[in-house]
Amino acid sequence: MHLSRRTLLAATAGLAAGLPSTQGLAQASGRKTLRLINRVIEVNGKPATRYGAFQPSGVWGITLNEGETFDVRLENGLDVLSGLHWHGLNPPWRQDGVPYISGPPIAPGKFADYSFPAQPAGTRWMHSHFGLQEQNLLAAPLIVREQSAIRSGLQEVVMLLEDFSWTKPSLIFEELRKPKPMAAMGMTGGNMTGSMSNMSRGGMNMPGMNMPSGGGMDLNDVTYDAFLANDRTLADPQVFDVEKGAEVRLRIINAAASTNFMIELGNIEGTVLTVDGNPVVPMKVRQFPLAIAQRVDIVVRLPADGSALPVLARGEGLTKQTGVILRPRGAAVAKIPEMAETAASALGLMDEMKLRAAQPLPSRPIDRSVPVDLTGNMSGYVWGMAVHGMEGVPVTVEKGERVELVMRNTTMMAHPMHMHGPSFQVTEINGQAFAGAVRDVVLVPPRTTVRVVFDADNPGIWAFHCHNLYHMAAGMFATVVYRGFN
Repeated sequence: MHLSRRTLLAATAGLAAGLPSTQGLAQASGRKTLRLINRVIEVNGKPATRYGAFQPSGVWGITLNEGETFDVRLENGLDVLSGLHWHGLNPPWRQDGVPYISGPPIAPGKFADYSFPAQPAGTRWMHSHFGLQEQNLLAAPLIVREQSAIRSGLQEVVMLLEDFSWTKPSLIFEELRKPKPMAAMGMTGGNMTGSMSNMSRGGMNMPGMNMPSGGGMDLNDVTYDAFLANDRTLADPQVFDVEKGAEVRLRIINAAASTNFMIELGNIEGTVLTVDGNPVVPMKVRQFPLAIAQRVDIVVRLPADGSALPVLARGEGLTKQTGVILRPRGAAVAKIPEMAETAASALGLMDEMKLRAAQPLPSRPIDRSVPVDLTGNMSGYVWGMAVHGMEGVPVTVEKGERVELVMRNTTMMAHPMHMHGPSFQVTEINGQAFAGAVRDVVLVPPRTTVRVVFDADNPGIWAFHCHNLYHMAAGMFATVVYRGFN
């Protein structure tokens, strides 16, 4: 039986309505309420029950303005332990939302309150940091609109990307963990283990890479059934009504568990304004790489002829794609296939090396340089982070230090590395120094060394990990610990 999207949304609303109401309290105090719920979405004509984070009004995630307070009550309407991490914000560490590090997870039927300045402004997002819940779509936008964006008057469109599988996350992980001989690691069938890509970057040495000739790297661990943009596939994409010839600010979030994307604007040239919510010197692009957990804000001008503009995201090394449509009034919307004619290229760091921070960190000497080796392999599916050559050791810092992280990827997979708390600035790739972007996630390709710096200004215990969900679950997780914090 085919279920209409309206029917599915009504079912989801009914699930949300069953939670205890705190709306009066939220209105009285100015606090926003977020509820973790089970919801039903439609994926290529079939209903799927997944997790979600919604306000009682049905609003997905949270949007604030720069200068406001992040004042949120998070209610767990699920039947499992859960919680949310406020990715890209820099709260007091006990409000960071990482279970058993910043605080306990939230029990079913319980809630937790959060209150701190909503900074830095920009395109952020929220997601579960408990188990494999992120693969069950427990993620949502978290936008702190910059005063400059508000003053611009531009229409804003949020596009949140996810990878979808009909297979339970626990079974995906179980299959990945099964020992595999090196020669057998390729397409193993089904929806689980992933595709050792034959697109090994053509054996070419690309800027910022130092790839060995002959390739041999793995692009994707998991073969997904669909890619989603705002919960929808290209069979029924979200269509945003815009003005003919107008400029639109795209806020694009890669909330996938295990997929890097290439953003495609077709023949339209856009202007990159921010990466990971932080301003960069504007850069013209027609396509842009977006690793897991990264974000990009791109301003596009709609075609002068009044035609619709698809904004697409193609999986790394794949033809499978998703996206949204910007439609001027009266414009026709053509059917876009889920499979593109050509596969997206592998993500490198050529664009990363072109980015320049519009607001770089102040110049000062480095007080502490910390080597971090990214280790592991596909055959045993064990991944790790060796800090000062030792697995399981935290990065220890003193408050007030300028800290450098030297991340050296010894593996044949790329790793999107994320540090909680303060953003860092990319300063060097394979020995080439530059004043790069300020980020909270940087992709470290195989056999590549990336240096970043940050100022240790928020004492606590902070997670530091690969944002590929299955790499993190298999051991690529560490912490940054401030000495002597209270």
